[in-house]
Amino acid sequence: DLPFLPWSPPPTFRTFFLRPSPPSSSSSFPLFFPVVIMANAVVDTTMTMPEVKLFGKWTYDDVVVSDISLEDYLALKQRDRYKTFVPHTAGRFSAKQFRKTQCPIVERLTNSLMRKGRNNGKKLMAVRIVEHAFEIMHLLTDQNPIQVLVDAVINSGPREDSTRIGSAGTVRRQAVDVSPLRRVNTALYLLTTGARQAAFRNSKTIAECLAEELINASRGSSTSYSIKKKDELERVAKSNR
Repeated sequence: DLPFLPWSPPPTFRTFFLRPSPPSSSSSFPLFFPVVIMANAVVDTTMTMPEVKLFGKWTYDDVVVSDISLEDYLALKQRDRYKTFVPHTAGRFSAKQFRKTQCPIVERLTNSLMRKGRNNGKKLMAVRIVEHAFEIMHLLTDQNPIQVLVDAVINSGPREDSTRIGSAGTVRRQAVDVSPLRRVNTALYLLTTGARQAAFRNSKTIAECLAEELINASRGSSTSYSIKKKDELERVAKSNR
């Protein structure tokens, strides 16, 4: 029989020593190591999980997607797997086509900030920028920052674009509709690009510029970089119908 420890553990635990296989002369592992086995554990089934809030502050429950065509591409349905405390799930959303639609929209915004080479992989820095921007947005608008982000994405995604048709000799542009997924992708690209350009050689921080860009885009203001680019894309597409 295996020897028990001299002290008596709680009644729901059993602690004993196991002897591993004979170690080699170069092995640094101990001859004995303790193992604790929990028995007769009592699980409280009445406990309720706390509500999942972004950064512990912003709830997902009252977020409304006004554009029904983008509802399946913002990962904001009333499902627990789309709710995260921090926009850093380490999910492999790029391993398969269209899996990025399951990535929370706040995390997609965070990932979009990690561009231009020198910022690659700096996820924690991007998370801090987003958290600071959300605090500023809440102070300026007194709204849920997640709702402001969703409205900004809906307003910034172009609904019509133009593509190149023809071979190398005769090339013309043809207006085409934009898929919902590409609308979200383009909106996130334009929002983060506008924030980055506004913060370059400016006393404002990137978080302040991101908050300002998201607020203006959510209101459809023409001062927003993403709104101006979206209108330009749709105007060019309209002329190529």
